[in-house]
Amino acid sequence: MSRRWLFDFRLSRMSSGVYGGTVLLALAACTVRSAAQAKLPGNEDLRHFRSIADPQLSPDGRSVVVVIGDSTADGGKGHLWLIDTRGGSPRQLTYSPESDKHGEGEPVWMPDGESLLFKAHRGEHTVLYRLPMHGGEAKAFDLKVLPAADVSKRADAISLDAVQAEAQRSASEAAPAQGSKTVTPKPADAPVEPIPADVSGYAVSPDGTTVAVLIQDPQTPGEKRLKDAKADAEWVDHDPHGTRLYLLNPATGKLTATAASADVRDVAWSPESTRLLVVSAAQNGVGDLHPANSAALLNPADPAHVEMLPALPPTIGAAVWSRDGRRVVFHAQAAKDAPPGVRDLYDYNLSTGVTTNLSDGLNSSLGYAGPLTRSDGETDQLVETGVDVTLARFGQQRNAPQMLHLPVAVIAVVETNEKETGWVFLGSDGSHPQTMYFADQLTATPRVLLLPKLVPENTTAVAAKRVHWKSDHLPIEGLLYLPQVPAGSKVPLVVEVHGGPTGSFNDRFDPFAQFLLGQGWAVLRPNPRGSVGYGTAFAAANKNDLGGGDFRDIMAGVDFVLKTEPIDPARMALIGYSYGGEMAGFAESRTDRFKAIVSAAPVIDQVSEYGTERGSYYDRWFYGYPWEHHEDAWRQSPLAGIARAKTPFLLIQGESDTVDPLGQSQEMYHALRQANVPVELVTYPREDHGPLANGIYGGSSTEPWHGFDARQRIVQFLHAAFQGSVTK
Repeated sequence: MSRRWLFDFRLSRMSSGVYGGTVLLALAACTVRSAAQAKLPGNEDLRHFRSIADPQLSPDGRSVVVVIGDSTADGGKGHLWLIDTRGGSPRQLTYSPESDKHGEGEPVWMPDGESLLFKAHRGEHTVLYRLPMHGGEAKAFDLKVLPAADVSKRADAISLDAVQAEAQRSASEAAPAQGSKTVTPKPADAPVEPIPADVSGYAVSPDGTTVAVLIQDPQTPGEKRLKDAKADAEWVDHDPHGTRLYLLNPATGKLTATAASADVRDVAWSPESTRLLVVSAAQNGVGDLHPANSAALLNPADPAHVEMLPALPPTIGAAVWSRDGRRVVFHAQAAKDAPPGVRDLYDYNLSTGVTTNLSDGLNSSLGYAGPLTRSDGETDQLVETGVDVTLARFGQQRNAPQMLHLPVAVIAVVETNEKETGWVFLGSDGSHPQTMYFADQLTATPRVLLLPKLVPENTTAVAAKRVHWKSDHLPIEGLLYLPQVPAGSKVPLVVEVHGGPTGSFNDRFDPFAQFLLGQGWAVLRPNPRGSVGYGTAFAAANKNDLGGGDFRDIMAGVDFVLKTEPIDPARMALIGYSYGGEMAGFAESRTDRFKAIVSAAPVIDQVSEYGTERGSYYDRWFYGYPWEHHEDAWRQSPLAGIARAKTPFLLIQGESDTVDPLGQSQEMYHALRQANVPVELVTYPREDHGPLANGIYGGSSTEPWHGFDARQRIVQFLHAAFQGSVTK
């Protein structure tokens, strides 16, 4: 879906939990020795930030296993680390062979705490491993499945007999006349045998006896032979392969197929381990026509049958069971009109069939972490409230959720274990990097845990100033980062626009913002209408108005900071990624107040992008089918304003981007070049939408130099436009 990537480095498998105390922030991973030594991060420094994700508290509450991503300079691989909740030093648990380009991830404790599971891509497949915690090497489960789909056996496939005959002919012609060896082709009707396959996800039952494993349909020998022979035409939206649910006995290694749908997205175990909630998606692009998820119940003792739950909506996402096993709490599309992906929190009673909207009227937005149900029947959920991310407690007996106080402004993860023997928090604020906290009890003051070094030595940061202004009578919020400004001087301003458009800027530590500050530039990050964090109506306020009211909101913010802060109006620039890149395209033709504009991975032409992107259902909410609403689609296309373009323009694009494809940047480049507007286009091989942004903004990346190169070009482009850093 176009523009849905929000470039805020959300953590995978963001579990839930709660905290009700306060704490003074401490720099566990970023120690600033002194003001003289401390410095804002430079371009090379951003290659040396490490990531942290997916904390999982052990059953006894004494340890946390977490994924630490190597820095980009060190290859960007993820590894499992063991963090001591009692204050001991962290310890690395896993290491990767050179052939593994991604490392280890998605750790889960076995309920007895004696071992943990994780995923890694070793050899040709992504495999599930089990690591004993009291010594010994990690061992892979030998997971092989009978292929449920085989394109080589379809009526439209090239005959394997013909492929084999061609291979025999080619081998005979290439063999010497004397002493040649006859090649015996494999029979087309060879017996089907189990095949190694890739694990895409898994979940351990609370009693530890079964692991629900999601496995991608493997390539069959017949399909491989067709591919090797280049008889590999792809029939679009007719691929029978999917991701299927299997049940693994971890004691015996036995794998059992189930009758769940062919494209399973998520599963959740009931508290008593006797039922699985299975969330599936329709195959072959049906979800681009209309919402097409489904939910079902599966009894592990009878895997050949499923019970569909038609009362659950086709937009169902993250789901968990209540502690008593009587209800399911889940995310699904908001009840009020809103862009796809803006969700409400629902409670479904399995006995009565009644669904309750727990978040109706919430003036915040649900975070992407799934909900946590409590023993008292209530539910905790991370929510975005303005530029903060906090925890809210929902219940059927509450008129409004209770907002809980958390240790930092932006909580990325709150995690506990089955028995709630401790609570783990990951979070940051604008001037402190990601830190991990632990509390023994829900209301106890948490303590900072020791982590491996995550940021370059002596890195410092400047806190953001929260700014508020009015635009078209709407209250708008943003974050303003100011460098040190000599008395009587003014500094350049870089306006950065977030993705989405249903994204937001949070008041968290951000390496890229600090990097821009290090150039001597102020940075304004606005949350215009269409942003999340301010309720459903605000998120929907830019319907059929992309680049309209939201652009006015941004420019009103520029006017506000020009009046209140030491900003030089003659040296301003605008940059953005994804929808931010699209907004950069709108700015190109709607104002001449910026000296330079940087647009990364943008949408430039709504009509051409609609037909070439990975999925268009999201875009359709904003302006409908472009062939039925061509004037609306064209009005909301930056390309429509090229005749008014003047400002020097830099385009940055991943060549493998399937969200906002390469052709969008190419259209803008050719149009501006032909209009005699200074324009540059830089493309990056192998980069898709999210990974390129991750590298640019300081996340761990397996591409060692793409992020560095893009940042360098951005800085050089803006410096050339500003022609100096400070004016008197």
